[in-house]
Amino acid sequence: MSEAQTVTAADPSPAGAPPQRSVGSSARLWFLFAAALALVALLAPRGDGTSTVPGGFLLDATGRPTTLGNHLSPITLIHFWATWCPPCITEIPALNRLADDYTGRAGFQIMMVAVDDDPAKSGPFVGNRGFAVLQDPQWDIAHRFGTRKLPETYVVVHGKRLERLKFVGAQNWDDPEIRAQLESIMDQVAEGKSAKEIEL
Repeated sequence: MSEAQTVTAADPSPAGAPPQRSVGSSARLWFLFAAALALVALLAPRGDGTSTVPGGFLLDATGRPTTLGNHLSPITLIHFWATWCPPCITEIPALNRLADDYTGRAGFQIMMVAVDDDPAKSGPFVGNRGFAVLQDPQWDIAHRFGTRKLPETYVVVHGKRLERLKFVGAQNWDDPEIRAQLESIMDQVAEGKSAKEIEL
């Protein structure tokens, strides 16, 4: 006698009711489903804590379209800010000191991305610090990074964003812990590590 027949024969349902599956059959189906999910979870690719820098256009100091990729160094601190943002203004002096202190570190730069700002204000406000000041007039690149409030800062290594390290809100860039993190990244990149190999 087949299993289906056994189930039907053992079914105490009233005459004319549709046949019911046995508990054993349902349990087997759930087991197979759970096993399939476990196999997918085991074989699915895992994230490495990095993602490629999003595409899109910014404006350079002359108002011409440009991409982030054209301005990246091996290690780039991408800082989204604006002159209309009070916490951003408070943070700028410490960020300038960071830029000055790390000017000699090969492969490191800070990129200032002014969001929804007046280029006539944002460029002169930062001054000549040796880092790019780009404009994101419509929040295009900021939103692609996931930024909804300013300021926010991301670390990019060889074109890959370190998702494990994101600075939300105004930071004290003189803080020894923050600087130790950045210096550790610089040292690891100097040793030849890729973005996914960086240890934080």
